[in-house]
Amino acid sequence: MAPDVPTDLFELADATEVASGARGKAMRERRDIVSGDVMAESRLIRLAIGPDGQVLPDLNSKFGGRGVWVAANRGAVEIAASKGHISRSAKRKVDVPDGLADIIELGLRRSLLGMMGMARRAGKLQSGFENVRSFVRENPPAWRIAASDAARDGRNKIRVLSKAPWNATPILGCFSAQELGKAIGIDDATHAAMAEGKLAKAFTVTALKLRGFTPLIPSDWSEEIEDFDAWHAQRKTP
Repeated sequence: MAPDVPTDLFELADATEVASGARGKAMRERRDIVSGDVMAESRLIRLAIGPDGQVLPDLNSKFGGRGVWVAANRGAVEIAASKGHISRSAKRKVDVPDGLADIIELGLRRSLLGMMGMARRAGKLQSGFENVRSFVRENPPAWRIAASDAARDGRNKIRVLSKAPWNATPILGCFSAQELGKAIGIDDATHAAMAEGKLAKAFTVTALKLRGFTPLIPSDWSEEIEDFDAWHAQRKTP
């Protein structure tokens, strides 16, 4: 469980800014402070350094001033936090919060839920078993979304309908029906599908970052994991 985080100290991802693109700039390449590898910002997390040396997870890259970049995965963040990589890169003493990786995971999860709500209001997200089945028959879904407790029978019916015309589609299964319902403004949501478009691209970037901190799909969803791996192998890095 991620720790409670004071909102005046740590900035969690804002769905509107993530979807529109932080500062309106195209993603560039940055150096991971742990591995030294240069990679796209879409594969990294920015850590801003506050005026008193606080390390601020800057998930939408909106803070000014000094910042460092770390690969978007739990192992890299934990090494950066515990082995002095952040202070060495920032060239100053820093105050790293306990549970930094958990704080980042929480922010990414909130951002995804926020983008689902935006997609719903924009008519880009369908919910409900029958609505999703109808949608995937006629439209290539950017993402299929299922509650973590969704029954296999219902998931498989939607999967088969979607896979036949559109091949592999990524699925997100790390939220409960209650969490999904709250995000899109209903009591519970077991099945949803997101349409392709600009918001879906931002959703993909954020989901793949979250994948570095927690599984996106329950471990016993073998068919969905196979589909996700096939989709991921085929896609180009944004």
